[in-house]
Amino acid sequence: MTVAYKDFSCMKGGMTIRGKEYADSEAKGKLIPVVIAHGFTADMRRSQPYAEYMAEKGYRAFIFDFCGGGFETISDGSFHDYMTPLSEVDDLKAVVSYLKTRDDIDFSKLILAGCSQGGFVAALTAAQLKEEVHGLALFYPALCIPDDARAGSMQIIRFDPENIPECIGEGRMRLSGNYARSVIRLNVFEEIDDYTGNVFIIHGTADNIVNYGYSLVADEVYRKHGADTQLHLLPDAGHGFSGDDLEESCILFEKWADSLK
Repeated sequence: MTVAYKDFSCMKGGMTIRGKEYADSEAKGKLIPVVIAHGFTADMRRSQPYAEYMAEKGYRAFIFDFCGGGFETISDGSFHDYMTPLSEVDDLKAVVSYLKTRDDIDFSKLILAGCSQGGFVAALTAAQLKEEVHGLALFYPALCIPDDARAGSMQIIRFDPENIPECIGEGRMRLSGNYARSVIRLNVFEEIDDYTGNVFIIHGTADNIVNYGYSLVADEVYRKHGADTQLHLLPDAGHGFSGDDLEESCILFEKWADSLK
């Protein structure tokens, strides 16, 4: 098998979302689509290892840059002035709408995946799209984002949650105050429980950005509402996987995805 990639783009209103798709260059017929969303300040290059791995296993994998989603993203939009978690939900929904136009994928088997903030966004999106999403995979999902906003402490950014200014942070980490305002009243577990399909969650126990306890609660919430959930905790793994942890997460992800066929 030879994995090849090509560029794709789609529109969200007047904004262009740009990404890449990976698949076996000799693949025939409809392939199962896997869409992998990147995290805060990052770009689609961070999702590439999962896309390449899944393409090697026979899937058609899509990665893309959120509009203004990171420091070096190539989709339209500004990280400093535009991006919020909810704008990224709209981006992901635009990518899903684009996939509906493709005749080389099996849309009935759609898998949404996301890393960190991308996992938070994927979870919210799946809850809104419901039956359109066959499987949801969350890698160290940043389900802490609303709590962080309420605490006025979002990674290195500090602000008064009772009086959120027009801009929060400074320098490279300057964001619109809308980033915090968009999620500060959001109850994440009430938002995500509308998705009752197939869920895969993987989180490191040494994550110092997002406590893995959020994934434990998410697993309970999904199960309570009828989802078929698989939770994996990687001992001593931090936020963002590399080396053996990345390899193990790829293997577990693909094994779970194969179980949904």
